[in-house]
Amino acid sequence: MQNHENKEESSPIFPDEIVHLDAINKMIDEALLEAQDSVERSDKEYMDMKRYMAEYRGELDPHEMFQNQLGLRQIDNTGAFAVTIRDKLAKLKESPYFARIDFRQDLADEAEPFYIGRFAFNHKNKLRISDWRSPLASMFYDYEVGPASYTAPMGKTDGDLTRKRQFKIKDGVMEYALESSANIYDDVLQQELSQTADEKMKSIIGTIQKEQNQIIRDEKSKTLIIQGVAGSGKTSIALHRIAFLLYRFKEQITANNVTILSPNKVFGDYISSVLPELGEEPIFEISFEDIAHIQLEKVMDFEVDKDPFLEADKAWILRKQFKSSLEFVKRMDDFIAGMPEIIFGPVDYTYGRFTFTADNLRMRFAAYNKHPVKQRLQMLADEVYERFATDNFMEEDIPRSRTILKALKAMLKVKNTLELYRKFYEDMGQSAMFVLAGKKKLEWGDVFPFLYLHAAYEGVKESGVIRHLVVDEMQDYSPIQYAVLNRLFPCPKTILGDFGQSINPLSRHTLADLLNIYEEAQLVKLNTSYRSSYEIINFAKQIQANDELKAIKRHGPIPEVIGCDSPQIEMQKLRQLIQSYRKSKYHTLGIIVKTEEAARILFDSLPSAEDLHLISDESRSFEGGISVTSVQMAKGLEFDEVIIMDVDQESYRSEYDRSLLYVACTRAMHRLSVLYAGSRSLLLP
Repeated sequence: MQNHENKEESSPIFPDEIVHLDAINKMIDEALLEAQDSVERSDKEYMDMKRYMAEYRGELDPHEMFQNQLGLRQIDNTGAFAVTIRDKLAKLKESPYFARIDFRQDLADEAEPFYIGRFAFNHKNKLRISDWRSPLASMFYDYEVGPASYTAPMGKTDGDLTRKRQFKIKDGVMEYALESSANIYDDVLQQELSQTADEKMKSIIGTIQKEQNQIIRDEKSKTLIIQGVAGSGKTSIALHRIAFLLYRFKEQITANNVTILSPNKVFGDYISSVLPELGEEPIFEISFEDIAHIQLEKVMDFEVDKDPFLEADKAWILRKQFKSSLEFVKRMDDFIAGMPEIIFGPVDYTYGRFTFTADNLRMRFAAYNKHPVKQRLQMLADEVYERFATDNFMEEDIPRSRTILKALKAMLKVKNTLELYRKFYEDMGQSAMFVLAGKKKLEWGDVFPFLYLHAAYEGVKESGVIRHLVVDEMQDYSPIQYAVLNRLFPCPKTILGDFGQSINPLSRHTLADLLNIYEEAQLVKLNTSYRSSYEIINFAKQIQANDELKAIKRHGPIPEVIGCDSPQIEMQKLRQLIQSYRKSKYHTLGIIVKTEEAARILFDSLPSAEDLHLISDESRSFEGGISVTSVQMAKGLEFDEVIIMDVDQESYRSEYDRSLLYVACTRAMHRLSVLYAGSRSLLLP
């Protein structure tokens, strides 16, 4: 803790805190014993009832059997709840709290101390630890000592903070206790940021900054867009916001009602421990490829996306670019708006003396314009049947809805979405922009335009379960993909990313385009990078200028740019750096190359070792140790040390290459090395 190490950190300064922690530990131990007894009691009751039901199966009447099954289910639920309580207490014992605030309400004589931790803890009907998400705990993040207030559902409470303390408690032992102030808070942050990386993203409740706290506790924005620079903690903040919403609206939303749109399985695994660490269930993770499989099952096949850096087909590149703009979505919307005239050619529907005129069919079809075409036809068929039934005074034979629907379908000029999708391009005079990858097989660039049209024609499987969607790496997705998301998930959203890290050379949209899609969204910007050292951020800023990017003044080694006379010497240097890493205090090393293919080749060329892993699009988890990967797969991850390979002028020369290099550099927390053979890239500082 720098110069505070000998003063504030020594326990004799706060003997009252040592006594208090000892008392809390005893209370938690007592509560843990009770919780364990409850778990064991539930287990015994469950097994006893199961045994009874098995022994007397032939003698129990159906009513008694039903009652026993209900009892069994009740015991199971009680036991599951007891396990949850026990596991929370076990986590609490490791680190019961991280802060203390003393708050004196207006008109009160004395300040009252409140300890803040991951979870609330009650003992003998008294609150001993407040949950970090509670309204009262917000004062720790928002105020220094002096006037303060917090707003709870019951209203606003004013008063004064008379004391703030911060603690580091590990395995139930206090490592330090600090009288908190702005500069001490910075020191705590510095110490936490100087820690080595882990295999999983961790919670940040002890170091949440004021502006981050405001984002986390935003409960009013239907759509919140977080534009955050590399290392600003935007993903962690989004997950902490979900934890807050689950706490604040526990009656309306559970973890089962939240999903995160994740760029890949490795990233999903990397962030998977944050919510459980905060006492919440893990949330469901989905990708755009998963969405395509769900929605296009038994409709159309599709090919997965290609690497734009390896694809040489210029016509394919033009098709992909054409479909990645906001203007393309507007063209689709215009086409859909005029679709009734294009696809429905009504004629008088007559059955005996009953007639529903073509004009009436056209008018009523248009009236159902908020529904997909196929649903409109069903609704129209039901309406025609009801009209005929109302007019059927003489109880004559009239057609059923199914018969009417068949006649209405015959009036369609277009029979399926594929035919309609092809017509969309023909009407634009852009037939060359639609090419099938195979029989009934879409190119990846056509999947979401097709789905958007399919939603308007046949309908899609909307999610009624998901009540909050988190979208990470927002810069990687096209406007048409967002348009489909809005159809599938008509719920509040937290959307985050960094348009400064856009690495798709075919992408043609901007943050302004995203704000155009979400006109009512609340936009917040995070410009401070906490991940990388001051030297690494300054190095990255010389590659890709960003005046808004601010670095925390946590210092480390200056990044090394190492030129080699040949690829063979570059590999020798890489092996030396790997050996150096293995002797260091660091836990993770990322070796980053430009493409997935290059990552596989490099991985195969290195001696196999227990700590060496390849991160590819087929990977499912983040292992720690040494990871060989591409820039694309490294996005969102962080490593103690990063080595970037093959940064020569041939490999890194375009503006898109500049973004790739920037992303690769900003994966490093403490140490960065850049290697090249031959001519050095002119993008390097």
